[in-house]
Amino acid sequence: MVSPKGESRVPGRQVHYELFIRRTPGGGWTLDMATENRAAVISTAEDLMAEGKVAAVRVTKETLDPETREFQSVTILNLGAAEPVKKKKVVENLDPLCVSPQDLYTVHARERIGRLLEGWLERKGATAFELLHRPDLVEELEASGTDLQHAIQKVAIPEAQARGLTVHELIRTFTSLVERTIDRLLKDFRKGGMPDLDKEGFARAAERVSGDPERAYLLGAGVAASIAPARSWSEKISRLLDLADAAPITGPPRGLALQTIEQPLAEILGSKTGLDHIIGLELDLGGQMAAMTRLAACDTVDALMRIEPSVAKIMPPLSEAATRLAKWLAAEDFESVRLAIARRVVRDLNGPRRLRPGDAAGEIAVMRGLAMALTAAAGSLLQADEVQAAFTQRSRMLVTSDFVEAYLGGGDQTARDEAESLMWLVENVIGGANKRQAGRYLAAGIAALRFEKEFRYGPDTAAVKLQKLAALQRAVARGGLAPEDYQPIQVKIGDVGGMVEADARLIPTLARTPAPPGQKLMLMLKLAIGETAPNGPAADRARQEAMRLVRQEDTRADLAANPERMTQVRDLIQQLGQAA
Repeated sequence: MVSPKGESRVPGRQVHYELFIRRTPGGGWTLDMATENRAAVISTAEDLMAEGKVAAVRVTKETLDPETREFQSVTILNLGAAEPVKKKKVVENLDPLCVSPQDLYTVHARERIGRLLEGWLERKGATAFELLHRPDLVEELEASGTDLQHAIQKVAIPEAQARGLTVHELIRTFTSLVERTIDRLLKDFRKGGMPDLDKEGFARAAERVSGDPERAYLLGAGVAASIAPARSWSEKISRLLDLADAAPITGPPRGLALQTIEQPLAEILGSKTGLDHIIGLELDLGGQMAAMTRLAACDTVDALMRIEPSVAKIMPPLSEAATRLAKWLAAEDFESVRLAIARRVVRDLNGPRRLRPGDAAGEIAVMRGLAMALTAAAGSLLQADEVQAAFTQRSRMLVTSDFVEAYLGGGDQTARDEAESLMWLVENVIGGANKRQAGRYLAAGIAALRFEKEFRYGPDTAAVKLQKLAALQRAVARGGLAPEDYQPIQVKIGDVGGMVEADARLIPTLARTPAPPGQKLMLMLKLAIGETAPNGPAADRARQEAMRLVRQEDTRADLAANPERMTQVRDLIQQLGQAA
């Protein structure tokens, strides 16, 4: 039954209509209207769609069941964007990552082995590459028992959770894989077919196995055996570079030889212990990072050192082994080694350790030099945004209260020295938030009564004080702060300059001197444009006096008699007009 007003009537049941809207395609539904008038709700829905106010509308009829007291919903109108199609859930691959012994020799597998067995490998002075190619190391690891079992457990637990398998099942799988890998390596060595580089020579061995499907594995075994007698990481790198020098000259054998050498080289330099032995154990973190940067981008950094003394100052000299390695890294052969060093630099930049413990000023200098070097090497070594993100993170450490207090020396500096030090801090931190925080320290120092008193009552002459304030005011604008952050600081510096000038009555005194009018005008103009006095009250008073002098006949006559001074005055007046 339908009433004259278009309302639906169901005997014994309560009925109403609900209008849902979707404002954007794919968005959620929102209840917009509920009424018992069917015609009204449908008309409203059609009007909303016609006016383009919504992306879709839906009208439902809600009928109350008197027995269950629940509403039964039926859609009677759908207009606009259709329901988004639900994406099918991607079924994850539940197979283990490594299923054959060959899988353990990939880059990612070796990296994981290196992390899982980091302590054991460090005690043995070996890399994951050597472990996978030396039967003596494999036998030692197998005999240790607990180290190998713990490594398998550490990798099985997260893999089981990620793949929906039981831990015991994955432990059995990985244990079987390890046993097959060990058996394969021991069997191959017992056969006696592995290259002996000391007898055969590296170039000849690379040429001989270059056509074998297992060439990387075979030559890797020869390389691992060749560096096994080394007693230190430095000696291992020297042996690897000796092999690189002896590599085939051209062709696929050379590529195979250098790729094989690159694997243990990258692992050694990617580890903290190995790299520290190359660049020097006595260096602090800042020195180590500088040496690493020079090692990875030798040509770029050396060129920068020749033109930028601040970079040359922070770069430590490289050892003979490091210099030799840097020459190899300058070529295109060992890209993964360069990347391993670069990743170490970025990791240390993002870490919590100080670059120069106990030397806050030195820390800023090191960070500045590193930023210049890494930015110059960006692209070939790291992405520019990666470098910026790392230095933004490092800059956060430089704007903490503890660092700033240590940097300022606990109040031992003069107020002016503190302001200049804080200005140097502002210039060298990056990141908007870090700049603002450094700017707050600078603003607090400039606004301090100590700063005002030192300039007003200090031993320097008023002219010298005003010049220092003008230089500081200009430096504030060059620090990279936002205008809303540096302009109040400049205003405060200008106010202090106004007090200094007023105390000394510098402008009236200069105006009364018996100097030629043109010379006095030049002095006033230099004060007015912010060259020898900060912009503010002092500069404003100098501008007024300069305008008074310009209008005097004797000033014009003096300038007319001195064309060179006339040109200088004209330039200063032009600058004054631009500043205004």
